[in-house]
Amino acid sequence: MAAAARRAVEWISEGRAGKGFTDVGDHRAHQLARREAVDDDQIGRMKRYFSRHRHDVEAEGFRRGEASYPSPGRVAWDAWGGSAGRAWVGREKFADL
Repeated sequence: MAAAARRAVEWISEGRAGKGFTDVGDHRAHQLARREAVDDDQIGRMKRYFSRHRHDVEAEGFRRGEASYPSPGRVAWDAWGGSAGRAWVGREKFADL
């Protein structure tokens, strides 16, 4: 998660996040990049983010080597911890959030 978030922080600073990127996403990227604690409320927010944005992984520019990489969707995905973050919040102990 931290590696994905660090990547996102770099992309954000390069202006690659797109016009719809939020301050909440920016905050989450910095929080995860610094390996700060994530409370239950934040875990729930992360789970809801990944649920709403699962289609982003299918969009052009999500994968290295594709045109427009990184897409704004990829930047945001990594800001929320990337695929490692999605797996982490999806573990059984967080299933109720």
